[in-house]
Amino acid sequence: MDKLSLNAPAKINIGLNIVSKRDDGFHNLETFFYPIYDLFDTLTFERNDNFIFDSNNTDLCKDHNNLVIKAHSLIEQYISKNLPLRVTLHKNIPIGAGMGGGSSDAAATLLGLNEFFKLSIPPDVMKTLALDLGSDVPFFILSKPSVGLCRGEILHQSNLHIDKPILIVNPGIHISTKEAFSAINPRVPDFNYNYFVDTKEIDYGFISQSVTNDFENSIFSEYEEIKEIKNIMLSSGSVFSLMSGTGSTVYGIFENMESAENAASKMPADYFKFISKS
Repeated sequence: MDKLSLNAPAKINIGLNIVSKRDDGFHNLETFFYPIYDLFDTLTFERNDNFIFDSNNTDLCKDHNNLVIKAHSLIEQYISKNLPLRVTLHKNIPIGAGMGGGSSDAAATLLGLNEFFKLSIPPDVMKTLALDLGSDVPFFILSKPSVGLCRGEILHQSNLHIDKPILIVNPGIHISTKEAFSAINPRVPDFNYNYFVDTKEIDYGFISQSVTNDFENSIFSEYEEIKEIKNIMLSSGSVFSLMSGTGSTVYGIFENMESAENAASKMPADYFKFISKS
């Protein structure tokens, strides 16, 4: 194989609750990961004499600790062998936005190297390697709608498909994950996330009353413009709206494309806006 290209999709969190703090410094959580297949980064793997990482995002090129490079190093350590190639990342998902772009890129790198070099690394090992790179990375190994538990690596797949347009808006504010977690008081949510595994069709009225993101209160109090995105979503007819991850992305699910486009038109022109149809 001389060349391989893989798409690394974004995700949104439909609910995110921090249940407890762990002895290892991480947190146990409950969430429903939902992939956004039509918003994705693309990674291209090509034969080369040495390892080279390149990207259309110059900041990532300067960051020698980015997750693509870390994933490449982790695979080399696991197989005790150098893997020379050129990896080019075309970035479309906003960075530090709560949509898992970096985690998805890391998972795509693991998958791409495994396929490109025919390493035959088994799925359980891939999952372990993914968790070493970050709590969200195991989800992106399969990128299927899933309830995520523990750090997010315990996954229960769901057959749910959202057939309504999803408006995704990011104001370009980078939220520090560490700072976001420092404002959280862990608690067990009243909502049972098995709902997303057991139900065949989402009741948007029910989840609007029941599903929360624990990070919204603190982030909204600090960044009024992020809160305003959600206000615009709801006032424009969104049947469900929530901040994704630790922010700063907010999404809204709409009954039809016209309503989603109308809401998007009310957002500031310099915001990242994307309407998912997948």
